[in-house]
Amino acid sequence: MLVAGYVLSQFYRAFLPVMTPVLQADLGATPEALGRASGLWFLAFAAMQVPVGWALDQLGPRRTAAWLLGLGAGGGAVLFALASEPWHIQAAMVLMGIGCSPVLMGAFFIIAKTYSPKVFGTLAGAVIGIGSIGNIAGSLPMAWSVESFGWRETLWGLSVLTLVVAVLILVLLRDPPRAADHGTQKGSMLTLLAMPALWAIFPLMFVNYAPSAGLRGLWAGPYLSDVFGMDAAGIGKVTLAMGIAMIVGNFAYGPLDRIFGTRKWVILVGNFGSAAAVFTLWFWPVSGVWAVTLLLAATGLFGASFPLIMAHARAFFPPHLTGRGVSLMNLFGIGGVGLFQFSSGWVFEAAKVADGDPVAAYRALFLFFGLPVLVGLVVYLFSRDRLD
Repeated sequence: MLVAGYVLSQFYRAFLPVMTPVLQADLGATPEALGRASGLWFLAFAAMQVPVGWALDQLGPRRTAAWLLGLGAGGGAVLFALASEPWHIQAAMVLMGIGCSPVLMGAFFIIAKTYSPKVFGTLAGAVIGIGSIGNIAGSLPMAWSVESFGWRETLWGLSVLTLVVAVLILVLLRDPPRAADHGTQKGSMLTLLAMPALWAIFPLMFVNYAPSAGLRGLWAGPYLSDVFGMDAAGIGKVTLAMGIAMIVGNFAYGPLDRIFGTRKWVILVGNFGSAAAVFTLWFWPVSGVWAVTLLLAATGLFGASFPLIMAHARAFFPPHLTGRGVSLMNLFGIGGVGLFQFSSGWVFEAAKVADGDPVAAYRALFLFFGLPVLVGLVVYLFSRDRLD
């Protein structure tokens, strides 16, 4: 049921690009306004990781995930369906971000408490891979639903579905048993922040997901529309290919640490591939739809190392701080996406005003997403490899 909730989480973070044309026409929502809306989803999601980490350790994943998903994401979908101004969409995305914040970390919490640390990366990758069905649903299927039923009707249906999943989590989920000394051991996120072993991992966690989430969840739609003149159906096909590549990447990364006997070098090589794809887009932004589709897919495929980076950090967590640990890493990962998406609109506007050419503005965006990954990789070189 948590994976079902994560399907919705992936959907809500990725469905805006295919709605860009209708939201522009009906509400006057510009790409910049939608960029801020998408960024606010991630910022709200990230800000919730501190209370979510506490709640997972103290209350368990069942109540934490069910109530937040139902009230936050379900309520956000209702507000989106009723929107009459662009800021209503931004407020709805904040609620959705709050509601989706506990579901993946709830699943990671159960995996960490139930299974061997050696298979954490594999199982975490499987959860994200299956949950990424929502990423696919936010592409071509969402475009079809909007064209067939209307965007408001689609959001009403999503609100009902979200509430049903939340109720099922509350009814069916079972929290893992607590340790005998639960409540007596001390520590907080500050304890984790003081661990030198994590310092070299935090920067890459902060930037690793930003290019694939930013392009798939926001800028692919305007880019394909402005540069190649594509409609919602065409955008849906390209983002579908990128979504599938991201799913494949999540499943592929999972077992690679055990196959090669290293987490660090699998993560390094993979993220270098993601950065290379983004820099190729920067160097060659009008290379043609097929080439751009392959480059966007490569960005998603090689940038899907989120669960393996989480597993690398998980190897250093004290057991009684597992909930806070996975939430802290998620705070860095999703917080980075939120900050990059929120500020990417300003980067785009500044480049467009300075040059007057939309292609130049998108080149600035690709550089904005690509350079930080290289910086994160340099810092990550100093991390300590660990498999157990």
